[in-house]
Amino acid sequence: MIGRKSMGRASPILLVLLALGFFFASYNLLTVVIHNKASYLGLWGPDRLIEPVIQRHENAKNSKYHVALTATDAPYSQWQCRIMYYWYKKVKDMPGSDMGKFTRVLHSGNADNLMEEIPTVVVDPLPGGLDRGYIVLNRPWAFVQWLEKATIEEEYILMAEPDHIFVNPLPNLAHGNSPAGYPFFYIKPAENEKIIRKFYPEEKGPVTDIDPIGNSPVIIKKSLLEEIAPTWVNVSLKMKDDPETDKAFGWVLEMYAYAVASALHGVRHILRKDFMLQPPWDLEVGKTFIIHYTYGCDYNLKGELTYGKIGEWRFDKRSYLSGPPPRNLSLPPPGVPESVIRLVKMVNEATANIPGWNTLTSG
Repeated sequence: MIGRKSMGRASPILLVLLALGFFFASYNLLTVVIHNKASYLGLWGPDRLIEPVIQRHENAKNSKYHVALTATDAPYSQWQCRIMYYWYKKVKDMPGSDMGKFTRVLHSGNADNLMEEIPTVVVDPLPGGLDRGYIVLNRPWAFVQWLEKATIEEEYILMAEPDHIFVNPLPNLAHGNSPAGYPFFYIKPAENEKIIRKFYPEEKGPVTDIDPIGNSPVIIKKSLLEEIAPTWVNVSLKMKDDPETDKAFGWVLEMYAYAVASALHGVRHILRKDFMLQPPWDLEVGKTFIIHYTYGCDYNLKGELTYGKIGEWRFDKRSYLSGPPPRNLSLPPPGVPESVIRLVKMVNEATANIPGWNTLTSG
């Protein structure tokens, strides 16, 4: 049986250090985005990349997918989950949606104060020390446990994250045994072949067989995920244990691990650019399905993006590590892209309508 450590409240000093760590990690990733955005759209050939149009495939009779959200019991994770679940309920039954039921897979090992508000299954974190402070390493292990213990009626699963907001009804983008995923420009297996070959030997095929994706967002057949998930755990742990790999992949290590694990099982993903948009880099919502608010949005009062520098107006989820953002956030100044305006308005709508918002309880 896996032992569980009691968890106290984080000290103010720890929260400051976490905030600084998040800031520098975000700044480095922002710099990468700035230098690579221009080449983002041309990385994959037309045979792999589906243009952003709603393309409904003739799947099996049960084309519904179960929304599975992995999360912790930290306030930072909780408030994002509440917003995400609010918008799931709003779009679930809209025309064009193939959403089924919803589960928050809580990998903190204990129930929290959102159990009655959000459908939740509690699973164990990795044994002490195995994640080495890289908390998302618990995600694959959480899926393995959830798939073993839960009764899932839907044939497909959407793997989602707390900082996802459903901005349009999401159909099942998978096609039979071909899952649908989002192509991340910074996941580059071919450019990291020397490292990738430690986990994906030459006899398995070319490195180009590994998709440029993470595990989320992905819509995948439940039976396929049951096969891939244990391999995903093992590859993640092996990558983390290898200093060269850990240094090269950093905070996206678990994403590479899912991509490699899928390829080891011979699974290729349909790459959907319209699956998700990421403000402030994606400017318009259009017909995309999910807003991913992982990046800070910083602008001056002229509506100009300040590229990693704290702006006169800003929205950054990392500003709220120890508790939820207040209701009725100020809207961006004139000139800011529609995607950022839409994000803030959707956050404001959710927080205005979720009971007990400021206390992280549902009553």
